[in-house]
Amino acid sequence: MRNSQDFAPPGPDTATAARRRPVRHRAAAALTAAVTFALVLTGCGGGGDAAPKSASGSGSAKSSADADRVEPLAGTPAPELPVTVESADGRKVTIDSADRIVPLTGSLSEIVFTLGLGRQVVARDITATFEQAEELPVVTRAHDVSAEGVLSLKPTIVLADTTTGPSEAIDQIRDAGIPLLVVEPAGGLDDVGRRIDTVAEALGVPSAGTELKQRTERRIADVRKSVPDHADGEKPRVAFLYLRGSASVYLLGGAESGAGSLLEAAGAVDAGKESGLDKDFTAITSEALAKAAPDAILLMTKGLASVGGMDGLVKIPGIAETPAGMDRRVVTVDDGVLLNYGPRTDRVLAEIIGQLYAKGGTGR
Repeated sequence: MRNSQDFAPPGPDTATAARRRPVRHRAAAALTAAVTFALVLTGCGGGGDAAPKSASGSGSAKSSADADRVEPLAGTPAPELPVTVESADGRKVTIDSADRIVPLTGSLSEIVFTLGLGRQVVARDITATFEQAEELPVVTRAHDVSAEGVLSLKPTIVLADTTTGPSEAIDQIRDAGIPLLVVEPAGGLDDVGRRIDTVAEALGVPSAGTELKQRTERRIADVRKSVPDHADGEKPRVAFLYLRGSASVYLLGGAESGAGSLLEAAGAVDAGKESGLDKDFTAITSEALAKAAPDAILLMTKGLASVGGMDGLVKIPGIAETPAGMDRRVVTVDDGVLLNYGPRTDRVLAEIIGQLYAKGGTGR
């Protein structure tokens, strides 16, 4: 999954990506389709927002409320254009104006707004769920881009990533003469700075990009210092599950899920990866869960809500028999931010650490 909501099996960014478009997937055809539908950001359906639980399954995480807003840099940078940049699909793209920006993933919207260019954004993808973007018109249907919707807003630059689709819509936008830049999705913490730099360069504000990158990386580094020492020397094993109960999608994340980087930064072991799952997602089975043997389970809030909360989660075959299921230990993060790997990644990491090491929780 790349980008949480972008995580569309993200993504996010979705699953991302699935960003929905956030992680797309090379698993069995049925799983890939389900994941792509579910993951392409992270605004995937299947239940309303649920209050994040602590690692012990109770309480709410304060940072979740904070995550509903982005924190722009001070001031509005003046774009220095035109610029010509390399698109991830091998094309050269020349941008003459950043007056009307359409980011087609939630994570790209987050970067644009945080750079201080939110007033120039004229539309959003369904996975852009933060407060400053919520009044913008949505130009996606489910997680597919509406070329007609985008073009009706007369954008001067469209930002997409490699999981954005369908390809016909992308071609239609380009054929209309609109500059469209494709950005490589993020798969982990190492990609955060790269994506910020790429977007900032395309919008003609490289200095703001450098400032934002440095701020973001500094904050992530500070949060990483808060990981407590493990009294017994053993790191907690955490399994990332992608759930959409209404669509009967129950997936266990592996090495390519997009969550491993966050779990490792939180001082945990990615239980799916450690158990030998080398792809993005695999269908949940009792055998796979027994092998992963997680001490805690990482979930998107809507995913947990979609199966009926904690009581519904432990009814999924194999969950109740894991250490996490027996202790009812979950860590939840809002769909719209979990796998974005953008300017709010420090908050996501802090939320995971806060819940995972809550008093009496895993790792203590």
